[in-house]
Amino acid sequence: MNRVLVTGGAGTIGAAVVRRLLRDPAYEVRVSDQREAPGWMREGCEVHTGDLRDLAQAREATQGCSHVIHLAAIVGGIANFHKLPHTLTEVNNALYNAVVRAALDHDVERFVYVSSSMVFERATEYPTTEEHIWTCPVPKSAYGFSKLTGEVYVRAAHDEHGLPYTICRPFNAYGPGEMPEDEPGIAHMVPDVIKKCLALAPGQPLPIFGDGTQTRTLTHIDDIADGIVAAMSSPAGLHEDFNISASREMTVAEIARVIWVACGLDPEEFALEHQPTFEVDVVRRWPDVSKAKRLLGWESQIDVEDGVARTVQWLRTVV
Repeated sequence: MNRVLVTGGAGTIGAAVVRRLLRDPAYEVRVSDQREAPGWMREGCEVHTGDLRDLAQAREATQGCSHVIHLAAIVGGIANFHKLPHTLTEVNNALYNAVVRAALDHDVERFVYVSSSMVFERATEYPTTEEHIWTCPVPKSAYGFSKLTGEVYVRAAHDEHGLPYTICRPFNAYGPGEMPEDEPGIAHMVPDVIKKCLALAPGQPLPIFGDGTQTRTLTHIDDIADGIVAAMSSPAGLHEDFNISASREMTVAEIARVIWVACGLDPEEFALEHQPTFEVDVVRRWPDVSKAKRLLGWESQIDVEDGVARTVQWLRTVV
């Protein structure tokens, strides 16, 4: 029996990964997160609540685990990246130091580092292949740089100590589980815009950051979880990196319209109010996903309209 440690397992993507692992009888699951795990997770998993920046705690969490999926990090929407650049760099780097070292100490069979599409925030190749990481300009944001740093950590641990790794880069994750915040931009786009749509008065335009021509490739968390587990479990995923993403590039304005309709608003009344955006607001995000399909036999299954409708339905029940 393989025991998988999921760091950050109580987060939005983490919880989706845990649910996916629990469906497979080949895995036992241990979750490490300082947030309170929901009841279903406490019933189905071991739960560790220590601070993984502390090496002793990271070792305790990793002991007895054959696999590690490292998701623990400070994340959030575009405003969060600009408000907390030093905090997220400090915390994420401390996590790399301890969690990677603990994985080496316990000789894990596979260490899966969950990176981010933000490592490609200054991409010049579209659709963006995994190989572009070697020529892509360094991220300008502290968050993008921090996630790229994690990739360097695991490759370095492999080069010096033989760490068996896989790198997964989710693109524009959305789905049930992430709550909108009071301040726009702290959470990711989809819950943020759903909250705005549900609060709009009749005839009121929908506020969005920027001119709406920026593009994103929305990927449902259930697809991302399935892709991460596929990469972890496949021999073909060893020492490889993968874009874990859908393939449909959409403008922010197009995504906003999908959310507008899913919230039950009249499509004929759709209107946007453009607000100033942030210093780092990626203009285009469109990954090449052929490598995951070729090596892992994996591709996303949930289309945006269906996934957004599910997310709206979930948010209506919790807010």
